[in-house]
Amino acid sequence: MTRLAALSGAVIISFSAIFYALAEVDPVTATFFRVAYALPVLFALWWWRRHEDRRPWKSRGLAFLSGVFVAADLISWQASIDLIGVGLSTLLANLQVIIVGLIAWIVLGEEPSRVLKVTIPVVLVGVAMVSGIGQTDAFGEDPLLGTAFALTAAVLYAGFLLLFRQSNRLKAPAAGPLMEASLGAAVTTAAIGWLGPDIDFTIRFPNHGWLLALGLGGFLTGWILITYALPRLQAVETSTFVLVQPALTMVWGAWLFTERPSTLQAIGALIVLIGVAVVAVSQSRREPAIEEPALEAG
Repeated sequence: MTRLAALSGAVIISFSAIFYALAEVDPVTATFFRVAYALPVLFALWWWRRHEDRRPWKSRGLAFLSGVFVAADLISWQASIDLIGVGLSTLLANLQVIIVGLIAWIVLGEEPSRVLKVTIPVVLVGVAMVSGIGQTDAFGEDPLLGTAFALTAAVLYAGFLLLFRQSNRLKAPAAGPLMEASLGAAVTTAAIGWLGPDIDFTIRFPNHGWLLALGLGGFLTGWILITYALPRLQAVETSTFVLVQPALTMVWGAWLFTERPSTLQAIGALIVLIGVAVVAVSQSRREPAIEEPALEAG
């Protein structure tokens, strides 16, 4: 049952980029509505178990602040989808596994593992190949800029993970911290929409049907399933299930949108996927459990 929940969550989340592409809205609008549609459900779930949430206001504030990173992460990732497709953008945005290790090394002074040191330059070669540098047949409207947006999303998502983990040290029911992070993301996106690209508040279908699927499916249901399953699985299994999402998204992109990366881009994507898998498995063997799952680079 636990493995089925993990696999179901990973499969649902793998459709997030697909739902965004089908919604045919701009990244800021999609980010606002995907969290706005999830907020009422999260509030109901939190209210049901509110007596179990004993976190101080400081922790709640950290969860809200993590939402700033969520908003910037989702906007960057969705912008990369428009430029490089759903598959490659999702793969690159999942590099947070490696970026968290880099941040811990550079900022916190934690000595990285030998596996991470060896893997980083190999993965960078794969990223360069995915970006289409020097390729005349590279897939995507602007693969280099799309790669830059996807890598930015990965960095922002790593920042979110670090803050979000700090916000729930008391291990309150997950709906509480996620509700506060979603509220922070909604407020941040509304501010971005006010200052820059306008949010399109026109409710029309099927566009908002796909946004509902994005908010209640990929963002909420998939996350809840993975949250339940991952702490109950063996460490190596958790890493495997987290990697199902980007791999499946590349399959959906090829199937539904006929995305055909160039040969070099495909090789680069395989290098990146293997590199992330190696680092994830290596880290999971050193850590007995995952406190919070990858919510997808989205």
